[in-house]
Amino acid sequence: MLDMEQKIKIFKALGNETRFLIFKNVFTGGYICSIDETKPKEDIIAQATCVTTIAEHFNFSLPTISRHLKELKDANIIIMEKKSNKIYVTPNPEIIKELANCFTSLVDNYSHSSIQIN
Repeated sequence: MLDMEQKIKIFKALGNETRFLIFKNVFTGGYICSIDETKPKEDIIAQATCVTTIAEHFNFSLPTISRHLKELKDANIIIMEKKSNKIYVTPNPEIIKELANCFTSLVDNYSHSSIQIN
């Protein structure tokens, strides 16, 4: 279960437009990582996105994108893993499920307690 501090960290990370777009595209598969066919298949992480591929979609330097990714990683909503000379990014589905449950609970509580106005 996410505590309040973790939730705040997540919403702060996603509150930045660039970080939100990065997260959305990583989560929905919006980035296609170029795959080096000469590398063994075990070096390639399925459903992952390379940091350099993400950077290609923005007018920011790689260090700026890396700082945004660090913020998302620190909020625990993405996972970063280094394989060979590439860093791969994947969403953290467990945290996303917990966030979804938080919102579902909020909506359920609102629906049950809201006063209908005619």
